[in-house]
Amino acid sequence: MTFQWTAVAAFLYGEVGVILVLCLPFISPLRWQKIFMIPLWSKMAVFWNKMFLTIIVLLIVLFLDAIREVRKYSAVHVIEKAVNVNANAFDHIQMKLFRSQRNLYISGFSLFLWLVLRRTVTLLTQLAKGMTSHAALETQVNDATEAARKYMAENERLQEALSEKEGSKKKESAEATDEKLKKEIEHLKAELQKTSNALKKANNEVTAVKKQSEGLKTEYDHLMKEYEWLQASLNEAEDKKDL
Repeated sequence: MTFQWTAVAAFLYGEVGVILVLCLPFISPLRWQKIFMIPLWSKMAVFWNKMFLTIIVLLIVLFLDAIREVRKYSAVHVIEKAVNVNANAFDHIQMKLFRSQRNLYISGFSLFLWLVLRRTVTLLTQLAKGMTSHAALETQVNDATEAARKYMAENERLQEALSEKEGSKKKESAEATDEKLKKEIEHLKAELQKTSNALKKANNEVTAVKKQSEGLKTEYDHLMKEYEWLQASLNEAEDKKDL
């Protein structure tokens, strides 16, 4: 095996190892996001797209060269078999054909796994962001619910106080006391209206946050399905390689 095909084979083995590590179930997407946020990876991310395109071009060139070699030696194999050349020449052609086919598989799988690796990293990043947003929205929903309960309890206390004041008003006969109670009732009504408005606003916020949370949950489920499809594609590719 020449140096270039040895390098491609080593690159293929490295791709398989990295993808298997990325697919480990006990490492969550959030942990991978923390790993990707390491300063070393941040510096490499600047050149990531250029490196990705460069490797894609190299693998495509090697894949096309392997196809050319396979077609070349396949045609030679048919011609030589037809003219019944000596056994040594025929074995040499078969060896060349086998090597060209091996190089074709190596370059093809390397190209495919390189695309799968890029997509897997992208999906892990998106999944981690979705999980973070979902956790933040759950916290907001809990806070809004707690505020709504607080407003409802305060509203009930104000209504009880208002009812008590209205009951005591009937028992008071003095005009001065009656005027004072009216002012207190008006004040309590204003506070009650203010509390009701705040409660309505809190309920609207809870509804909006719940809708946003459901949208993020749908997107999260979609990302998980796509991630499972990519993992299934990887397993299928490994099975074909073993064959």
